[in-house]
Amino acid sequence: MSRLAGRARRAALARALTRILTRTGTVLAVGLTVHTVRNARLLRRPPDEPPAVRGRVSVLVPARDEATTLPRLLACLAEQTGVPDLEVLVCDDRSSDATADVVRAAAARDPRVRLVPGREPPPGWLGKPHACHQLGREATGEVLVFVDADVTLAPHAVAATVALLRGSGLDLVSPYPRQLAGSAGERLVQPLLQWSWLTTLPLGRAERSPRASLAAANGQLLAVDATAYRRAGGHAAVAGEVLEDIGLLRAVKRSGGRGVPCDGSGVAACRMYTSWAQVEAGYTKSLWSAFGSPAGAAAVMGVLALAYVWPAAAALAGSRVGAVGYAAGVLGRYVAAEATGGRSLPDALAHPLSVLAAAWLTARSLHGRRHGTLTWKGRGL
Repeated sequence: MSRLAGRARRAALARALTRILTRTGTVLAVGLTVHTVRNARLLRRPPDEPPAVRGRVSVLVPARDEATTLPRLLACLAEQTGVPDLEVLVCDDRSSDATADVVRAAAARDPRVRLVPGREPPPGWLGKPHACHQLGREATGEVLVFVDADVTLAPHAVAATVALLRGSGLDLVSPYPRQLAGSAGERLVQPLLQWSWLTTLPLGRAERSPRASLAAANGQLLAVDATAYRRAGGHAAVAGEVLEDIGLLRAVKRSGGRGVPCDGSGVAACRMYTSWAQVEAGYTKSLWSAFGSPAGAAAVMGVLALAYVWPAAAALAGSRVGAVGYAAGVLGRYVAAEATGGRSLPDALAHPLSVLAAAWLTARSLHGRRHGTLTWKGRGL
């Protein structure tokens, strides 16, 4: 009888703990979704009809093995409107393909385009920060607009981005391009880029606060005042950082500047990866640095699993409270997608699976970092 009573007590405790976790996760999911809705209302966007830009603008493109994607971006830059004084600098970051030839051909057609031959990064530097550093040293514009080679720009994109920077009074703005996703793996993971900061970052406070933790940015499209950039130390301040875009915003904040992510879905689009293998490789090389430490990564992923995975699992077991939590998570994902030009339905319904995929990629990244196996485009990290 005592054994049966002990089993009954343990079963009762397990049920009580399950209810507590389900309710806690649901409260978290509801609260985070309310925050997402509030942020969506505060989200800055570049204007649809920007005024002509006064002063020189430097568009800076770091490119390593981008011969396939560069022609489209250079064609977009050739069609930019409202920027009478524009220079386009492309750093060929020691590519093994015809990247340099693509840039030379574009420069022959358009005198605004110039090739910056990349040098091997010195010790302590990663490849992309060093390429951006070389571009920053060559740039002569009052505003520096960094653009990745796989981004597609609307004709008014540069003028609108500069107008957003100047009109907001900020020193750095990062208009997130609309993330294009085709395969199931892309659709599962890519929307988490915008969702993550719309859900967790208080945008109004982030604009005003110098705190490094209140920073999010995306180097796919990022504009910074040239004076603020140099005052912050430029990319030399983030020489060894895998997430150099977030690092640059933090450097700007440390030097007294302000910056914030924005919705750039109306001016730019980007398909970062085209398969699950590319998604896995891309996020594995960088996620280890996103949370400060392995303990920080475990804490963040634990909270996200509690908020978005546990209630969904409880809902499958018949919990009404869990169903509320699941619905809140889906709603938050839907709101973030609608606010940033992403896929909303049916993709939002798979949000718990997206969180699990992010946790898996984070664990894989931490494992690779610990064992020194991470590489990107032929270079060690």
